[in-house]
Amino acid sequence: MGKFDGKKVVIIGDRDGIPGPAIEECIKTTGADVVFSSTECFV
Repeated sequence: MGKFDGKKVVIIGDRDGIPGPAIEECIKTTGADVVFSSTECFV
């Protein structure tokens, strides 16, 4: 059992950094439930 098993996760990625879908794919392997994933532009 890992730290993220059964946890709900909100992901906000950065357009010029790591996009949300890339983070989401990594988090899915931990057993967490991704409830929201987005890529934003922070200026």
